[in-house]
Amino acid sequence: MLASQDPHNQSPHTQEPPKRRFLGRGDIDVSFEFFPPKTDPMEDTLWRSIRRLEPLRPKYVSVTYGAGGSTRERTHATVGRMLRETTLKPAAHLTCVSATKEEIDEVIRDYWDLGVRQIVALRGDPPDGVGECYEPTPGGYANAADLTAGIKKIAPFEISVGCYPEKHPESPSVEADIDMLKAKIDAGATGAITQFFFDNEVYFRYLDRVRAAGIDIPIVPGLIPIHNFKQVSSFAERSGASMPDWIGRRFEGLDEDQETRHLVAAAVAAEQVLGLVDQGITEFHFYTLNRADLVYAICYLLGLRPAKAFTEAKVEPAT
Repeated sequence: MLASQDPHNQSPHTQEPPKRRFLGRGDIDVSFEFFPPKTDPMEDTLWRSIRRLEPLRPKYVSVTYGAGGSTRERTHATVGRMLRETTLKPAAHLTCVSATKEEIDEVIRDYWDLGVRQIVALRGDPPDGVGECYEPTPGGYANAADLTAGIKKIAPFEISVGCYPEKHPESPSVEADIDMLKAKIDAGATGAITQFFFDNEVYFRYLDRVRAAGIDIPIVPGLIPIHNFKQVSSFAERSGASMPDWIGRRFEGLDEDQETRHLVAAAVAAEQVLGLVDQGITEFHFYTLNRADLVYAICYLLGLRPAKAFTEAKVEPAT
């Protein structure tokens, strides 16, 4: 058979180039998740990461929110500092855990007064940790849909919620999760961020099911760079996200080889994100774990560059 007659042997000039070839034209949006620090060294790490990623002009950055009072205070302090000292748009996390409606409503009002205009509304994990039975707090919001409705009654926040391509660990089925997502949207949510995943087909199958259910809000893929394979594997096991065997094989024998492990992690992340781009995905949410290095490299691959104002600020004036 002549090459020109073989549909699998097309000339490179007749094939549609992958969408990644067109990156850098301003069509990619990213957002970043950070968690509030518990110690002074962690505070330094967090703010180095924030300063490193800020010039990439993310759509917003979210700050997680724990069940304990001190964690909530650290979240509030981190968000406040972002508003005072950076150009970033913070989106504060809120959960239903270990607080009454009155207590959470007070936090919501405080965030509005502080200048926050976006919230990530989540049910939250049981106070005793993932795997324990979740029980709504007496007098509190029952779930994320209930919380979303409560937020909307107080102020016109933009609200993002979570969704789970491989279903929430406590959910009986993906269909039940999709029904809950519908309830969150009915309550006022305008966007959803997925739990992290490592196989892009998991995301696309979920997206097909969500769209077939009549849900048309943005479903932004949540991605977690693998800085530490054992740590991320543990996160995946607790959250119900599958870890493909091929990823484990790529990190075999690298526990004591940090330099190679870092290069492999960058390659794995690049493969995943560029595969999503080739299928038309243009918005990404990164779970940074307060680490900027891999996230910055991935964003660079996506065509993002530091804003001119930041690069010019580093240039010393002539004397």
